Amino acid sequence: MSRATISGDLNPRLIDSSIRAKDKLIYEQLKNYVFKHDLLVDKLIYKDVKLTATNDDQYFVFEDFIHQVLLLFSRDTTVLKHFAQSSATPPKSYIRGMLGVSDYAVVYPPNGIIPFHGFAMYVAPLCYVFDKPITLYYFFREIYTRHLFRLHTISSHPQGIVSICILFESLLQACQPHLFYHLRQMGAHPLRLAFKWLMRAFSGYLASDQLLLLWDRILGFNSLEPLAILAVAIFAFRRVNLLETSSYAAAEAVLADITTIKVMPLLQVILLPKD
Repeated sequence: MSRATISGDLNPRLIDSSIRAKDKLIYEQLKNYVFKHDLLVDKLIYKDVKLTATNDDQYFVFEDFIHQVLLLFSRDTTVLKHFAQSSATPPKSYIRGMLGVSDYAVVYPPNGIIPFHGFAMYVAPLCYVFDKPITLYYFFREIYTRHLFRLHTISSHPQGIVSICILFESLLQACQPHLFYHLRQMGAHPLRLAFKWLMRAFSGYLASDQLLLLWDRILGFNSLEPLAILAVAIFAFRRVNLLETSSYAAAEAVLADITTIKVMPLLQVILLPKD
């Protein structure tokens, strides 16, 4: 995979050239924090990497790479800045012996983010693009604080997960009304089927090269809306099989494997429909 696979205004070459001496110093400090201080979230990170990326045929070779990035990320207090754009607030703990005393409350973990199941998959596909850990780290931090955090934060922001879900439902109902009605009638709500794709930005579901093409669209348009558009396109692509299903389990089985999906042709079907 060439380093030019992802472009947009977060082009890897630009990230490389923008890493200053100060950034390198901060990176080394974060590594020292990892060596000197164990955090409870380290166990969550380790377990998540093992349960997700390590079990994925495309990403298991990057296990150590992903683990390293997430350990540094958990200690990076500059990540806290993204909460200014979020309705969420970072979790806090108290210095020992000072429970309940607000003056002794500290953000924990230091970056304010408790990793959840699948968090490692936000890092995994980027390992195909970078060969330098420091460049991978700063690129991931930028794409997370610019876009990905919105996929697991409830808010009214037009790029938030709620808005992306609404866009998915609206588009599917407009483009495939019969399919939408069929799935609703049998209790297989389309959003329930697609939500895992949206929340993970399709990481772990698409082939890695196709996923990077999708993320390139996100970066290029500075929008998460391509996620909803692709989800609708996949439903339309599997329409015939989905219309033959009569249960949620059957519909889920039809959509279980999308690793053969080609992103660009499907996006064009929705964005550039034929008359």
